[in-house]
Amino acid sequence: MAKAIKEDDLAAIEAIVRAHPEGISVAEIADALKPPVARRTLQYRLKSLVKARRIAAEGGGRGAKYRMPAAAKAPEVTVENAPVAPEAAAEEEAVPLLPASKEIRRYLSQPLTTRKPVGYNREFLESYWPNETFYLSEAQRAHLAQVGKPNFADQAAGTYAKQILNRLLIDLSWNSSRLEGNTYSLLDTKRLIELGEAAEGRDRPEAQMIVNHKDAIEFLVNDAEGIGFNRYTILNLHGILAQNLLPDPSAPGRLRRMGVGIEKSTFHPLELPQLIEEHFNLLLEKAAALQDPFEQALFVMVQLPYLQPFDDVNKRVSRLTANIPFIKRNLSPLSFIDVPRALYTDAILGVYELNQPDLLRDVFVWAYERSAARYAAVQQSLGEPDPFRVKHKAALRQIVGDVVRGRMDRKAAAAYIASWVEKNLPEADREKFRDMAESELLSLHEGNFARYQIRPSEFAAWQQVWSEGSRS
Repeated sequence: MAKAIKEDDLAAIEAIVRAHPEGISVAEIADALKPPVARRTLQYRLKSLVKARRIAAEGGGRGAKYRMPAAAKAPEVTVENAPVAPEAAAEEEAVPLLPASKEIRRYLSQPLTTRKPVGYNREFLESYWPNETFYLSEAQRAHLAQVGKPNFADQAAGTYAKQILNRLLIDLSWNSSRLEGNTYSLLDTKRLIELGEAAEGRDRPEAQMIVNHKDAIEFLVNDAEGIGFNRYTILNLHGILAQNLLPDPSAPGRLRRMGVGIEKSTFHPLELPQLIEEHFNLLLEKAAALQDPFEQALFVMVQLPYLQPFDDVNKRVSRLTANIPFIKRNLSPLSFIDVPRALYTDAILGVYELNQPDLLRDVFVWAYERSAARYAAVQQSLGEPDPFRVKHKAALRQIVGDVVRGRMDRKAAAAYIASWVEKNLPEADREKFRDMAESELLSLHEGNFARYQIRPSEFAAWQQVWSEGSRS
């Protein structure tokens, strides 16, 4: 069996080749590679990269040269003397960027008229092979898995997201909307989501955008078992995010049937509906085949906006879609906390115009680290969940609700609980659940009964019966 090659070793060669758009020989790659490797090892790695279509070989023998495939070539424009705007320099100080990412920003800092017009490059998607091609290195994937894994092993899909849902709704709704230019403040967003109060002096579409985000996040979290990289999830996600925001009322949840332009970009997306449909299905197929949740997330953040499958709202769909693997696997969600808008925009334009995900990758890694740190603190403040209580949350809500709405006294409640657990729970869980349900009933008071979806009139009527039973 051939020995597996580490992704970091392949990525190092790929970076050297990318830096030489004119092509580079084996000898030149060997000189640039640190630490050096044996020539036979290098040739084996080059062969693997060519087979995976991550680089292309031209010529043969000693004259062979390697370059990036057409899909990854940047326009041949000199950017060495392009100035870096002060705000861009400040963002690069806050978000660590690798040299390739800084080059993308320099290229995009040029006037639009000097940048090369480009169309949709099918090879960019078609040459990506799930679990063979990677936007994230092996080390980056391992690092993100370490920082994004709370203690929710063997819990049902969506358990972690449900525990922090109130905070996630505000964070992700606000930050994703902010990246679109929405002017609502964090406090405005909190009041809108929690109280339904729109901010004064703001346009209705801004409030609608945030409400749509809230509804879309709840859709993903509440259907954590059923969502995935499939047409049902992505089309309905767009339908929710685009509600009341598009000129054509039938466009939400439907693939694009018209041409679109990208503001402040030289990129021209696909226009033929049949090609959009074909590549949308291919994108979902490749995303679903990916095994690593972080690679999945970054893949859809790169490829979905690049395809522009919908009339509008594509980037919003990609940001929420990126959270699907995190919600399903109980990993920390990605809420784009503190991501500079201009930096994110450049990262997307780098994909559009150069087919280079480097800048978006750097932003993604940094943003995920910050999100994971935030939700680790939130989880700590909430306390560790009781796995048994989480497992039987729905049953507990039903039992308590039945007892209260049935106006059962203590004796009737005890008999009802004992009968219910006998019929509905495995023997190993019965005693513990019975004790938990009885303890919950004993601790019910006017400040906590609403969590069981009990109305005040129902609670008041039951409390009188329950209190009288305790005195008899």
